[in-house]
Formats: sequence, C-alpha cells, structure tokens
Amino acid sequence: KLSQDAGKVLIPGQKHPYRLYGEHGYPLLDIMVQDSEEVPQVGQRLICRHPFIEKHRVAVVPSKVVPLHFLAYDGKVLAEGLSIDDTKQFTKSEMNLLRVDILRPLNPYEYKVSVSEKFYEFFHALWQKERPLMELR
Repeated sequence: KLSQDAGKVLIPGQKHPYRLYGEHGYPLLDIMVQDSEEVPQVGQRLICRHPFIEKHRVAVVPSKVVPLHFLAYDGKVLAEGLSIDDTKQFTKSEMNLLRVDILRPLNPYEYKVSVSEKFYEFFHALWQKERPLMELR
C-alpha cells in the first residue's frame, strides 16, 4: 500500500528481521534487512535507519544478533510450534530483557524498529516512483 502519509505505508519486499543487542545484554533495536543482504554480524558496525524519517539514523555495533523469524512450513512442516506454556515462558523472558524505560507506564521510551541502509534506499526509491502525486490546477 502506498500513501502520501508515511505512517500508513507498508514496507515492501522480502525482508529478514533481527534483534540487535548491546554490550549490556539489552535489546537495542530490531532491524529489517533485504532478503539479498548479509545477516548483521556481532562486532560489525551497522547503520540503522528509521524507515520514514531521513535524519533519524544510528550506528550500532551489536554484541548479539538474533533472527526474529524462521521458515516453519515449505510444503511440509519444517519446525514445530511452541506449546502455549512454552510461548508464555518465552514471552516473559523476552519482556524481562527490555529496559525499564521502555516498560514504564508513564511516557515509555519507544522501542526502535529500523531498516538497513540498503533497504532504506530501495524503499524510498520505490516510494518516490510509485506514490500518488497531488495535482494542482
């Protein structure tokens, strides 16, 4: 879906999401990279961009990289799902890793979801090419 309003735009293309952790063990941000890009590597500097706001970017050197999705079905079951109890335990353990400023009820800090530099360039080139233009007369 393309729109004049960036907040309503779906991010197209095949992508892989990863969670990047900092040196203190907390998740710093999640990043989406294109299917054709290399997996982010521990100890390697990576530019992470806000998907819509050009000036919002940060360099991250992750101490841990965790893939967030995996292929579970490809004509046959490749991975069994977790039980409800295992899912609840996993969710609790992930919530315990978040910083307290993200979990506070009043004015919580926004957890960042970013895209790679290459993904940003692809997405914005496509958006400029395909988005509807307002016509003035």
